[in-house]
Amino acid sequence: MTNAKDFEPKIVAFFCSWCTYIAADTAGVGRKKYPPNIRVVKLMCSGQLDPQYVIAALANGADGVLIGGCHPGTCHYSKGNYKALRMYKLLKRVLGDFGIEEGRIRLEWISASETNKLVKVVTDFVGQLKELGPLNWLGKLSFFDSELKEATA
Repeated sequence: MTNAKDFEPKIVAFFCSWCTYIAADTAGVGRKKYPPNIRVVKLMCSGQLDPQYVIAALANGADGVLIGGCHPGTCHYSKGNYKALRMYKLLKRVLGDFGIEEGRIRLEWISASETNKLVKVVTDFVGQLKELGPLNWLGKLSFFDSELKEATA
């Protein structure tokens, strides 16, 4: 078992290709330092993100999910970021029903030129997840197994 002090969260980041992904790429080219805890999945638009991708990321070992998109009113696909916002709010409620802390999923509007904001968001999110500790998805869902056994007994 890892010491909580040594815990390094795993983060899956879903980034819009027009804004947030470019900010991440520019930060890398500019050698800006931020924690290496994120694995980026490039989407054409944050509105394209299916909630099951977020759930799959958490179920397969991610401790948190970061969603990045264009600022409202600047989406290259008109209203994709508004769709992402609606999905994010709904997903937080659903994950809460499963005992997943609200702070494990985060949505940020980060434009291509906001590399400093990207660095700050990733650094802050890593710190937030370190405070929450490992997700332990299976442990959080074990109460459903006992309820199912009681219901079928």
